Amino acid sequence: MEFDVSALKWTRQPRSYTITPDRIEIITSPHTDLWQRTYYHFRNDTAPVLQLDTEEQYFSFTVKTEFESSHRFDQCGVVLYLDSENWLKGSIEYENEVFQHLGSVVTNEGYSDWATTEIDASVKSMWYRLSRRGDDYRIECSVDGTSFRQMRICHMAKGDGKISFGVYACSPEDSSFMAVFTNMKMGECQWLPHDGQQPDME
Repeated sequence: MEFDVSALKWTRQPRSYTITPDRIEIITSPHTDLWQRTYYHFRNDTAPVLQLDTEEQYFSFTVKTEFESSHRFDQCGVVLYLDSENWLKGSIEYENEVFQHLGSVVTNEGYSDWATTEIDASVKSMWYRLSRRGDDYRIECSVDGTSFRQMRICHMAKGDGKISFGVYACSPEDSSFMAVFTNMKMGECQWLPHDGQQPDME
């Protein structure tokens, strides 16, 4: 398995970006976002998403993000975008000079949820690992790319068969920043079967 940047495809191409074999840079545009209905009621489906298609049933994708966000709701991270009403993202969302939200959003059949924890606003880099086991998924985060902590386990209603996954960056309010993605790797699934669970099928 290989994360081949030449095979990546845009859903909503940003106005400014750079892609090399080992580095992706995205400069966000104002008023770009991903959210569906819940609590806020609005439906925002405007964020640039850069993804790879795969039918692999068991894999892990790792990426390092670096960012200089400084405006409320600026965010970048890992994403699995299937369509406007079914997607998963993990990211840091800037809030103010004191704290940010490290969290994940799962959107199934047109309704988003948001699970977060507060981290210091000085954090400007984070690693993510997205793992797939059939139509179930796990997002993890790491400050050093070695020791990962679980953020979320979830089921995706349309997450079986062929999927798309990769990175995204957006600025929901009137702002813009550069998001940098490096150390992108797709490999064997690091999310092992639970005790008593059947081993992975070939």
